[in-house]
Amino acid sequence: MPVSAVATDAAVCAPLPVLGRDVLVPLVTGGEVEYAALDIAASAPALQRVWDDVAAYAPYYGSVHRGAGYLSQLSTDLFENSRAAVAGFLGCRDGDQVVFTRSTTDSLNLLAAVLPADTRVFVFETEHHASLLPWEQRADVEVTYLDAPRTPRQAVDTLERALAGREPYSNALVCVTGASNVTGELWPVRELAAAAHAHGARIVLDAAQLAPHHPVDIAELDVDWVAFSGHKLYAPFGAGVLAGRADWLQAAEPYLAGGGASRTVARRADGGVDVDWHTTAARHEAGSPNVIGVYAIAAACKALTEAGFESLVDREQQLVERVRAGLAEVPAVTVLSLFGDDAPRVGVLSFVVEGWNSSHFAAALSAEYGIGVRDGLFCAHPLVRTLLGAESQDPGECGAPEGAPGEKSLNAIRVSFGAGTPDEHVDRFVRAVKELVTQGARWSYRTEDGRCVPDTAAAA
Repeated sequence: MPVSAVATDAAVCAPLPVLGRDVLVPLVTGGEVEYAALDIAASAPALQRVWDDVAAYAPYYGSVHRGAGYLSQLSTDLFENSRAAVAGFLGCRDGDQVVFTRSTTDSLNLLAAVLPADTRVFVFETEHHASLLPWEQRADVEVTYLDAPRTPRQAVDTLERALAGREPYSNALVCVTGASNVTGELWPVRELAAAAHAHGARIVLDAAQLAPHHPVDIAELDVDWVAFSGHKLYAPFGAGVLAGRADWLQAAEPYLAGGGASRTVARRADGGVDVDWHTTAARHEAGSPNVIGVYAIAAACKALTEAGFESLVDREQQLVERVRAGLAEVPAVTVLSLFGDDAPRVGVLSFVVEGWNSSHFAAALSAEYGIGVRDGLFCAHPLVRTLLGAESQDPGECGAPEGAPGEKSLNAIRVSFGAGTPDEHVDRFVRAVKELVTQGARWSYRTEDGRCVPDTAAAA
């Protein structure tokens, strides 16, 4: 089974207040409309609660650790209390470390940097580039890319077969997403963790798309590490998290060398320096940390927990079903999926529209309806190409279909939503898709720097 099943018949909560909820944007056809932010899989708007907490702290901002002044001491307490709050949010075990980074990408690059020599990494080709690419940076690490599975059970079987042949390697690491940033589908994390551990391997969970939509518990899922970003967790202030086992982190050289990572530095007689590095999370947090970003993540963790993840999940699932039902009424629309239509998913769906250039369709949603979505390959090129059966990244010229009827699309469109999304935004999106497919765009578009944009010099 995937991470967990979700109910859709419970009482549903209201959307959480987020910044930008009432922003008006102009339409090319005239007038303004409330912006529908349906690209939160890329970056989620800040929760109002997060913004208020950060604003309340901002006048007291100071340097952390070693500062003797009141504001430095206050900021240090806030920074370390934020670490504890994140550990609680993730269900960290005794001995786990929470290391603050810049993003999910930075977190996974940090983990790649601390891998013991001769580690073998197993990663599905379906991963986001943040979890697909960092391992190649190590010349002493071998990476095995696993084919895209078509069922959760096949994912586990594929991993078990791959791990069965790893005997020459003293260490092994499995990297897997919790929820796909392309299809939104939940992956069988517990089962993959069990398979990894049965073969003596460790596992890291890329929770960038899971944590904002679903509870993540390290101990319950039995994963060794979790990585996620604040900007996807309604805390867009440039911080991320790597949380989990401390041994590889403590044994490796610091990810960055500098102040904060070192306890003492002394000159040697030969002119060099001896460094005693921290063994705590500070070992990999050199330099002045992003206190605002860290506190924002902690504030988001608290806000989501207090709102009740069960009710948030229930409401999001109702939005998912509304979108899926609406798109199912449009024969020209194909929703992308690895595990099938009935697979549980978070509020992320990608689709193609027959006869439409994806960039053109996304541009029309924005310019004519005030709806922000994403188009392209979503930093998951191998996965999207597998789903589309397409090899090229070139979407072709704007305003023209992607080829003859029945020809495969080269890119896709992604709609994503979450705790702050109003029902009206989802309903407007479904209505807009239907109108564009049946009536066509009302404006002319042109290609500019590889993207479709409204042609302001032309009339509709």
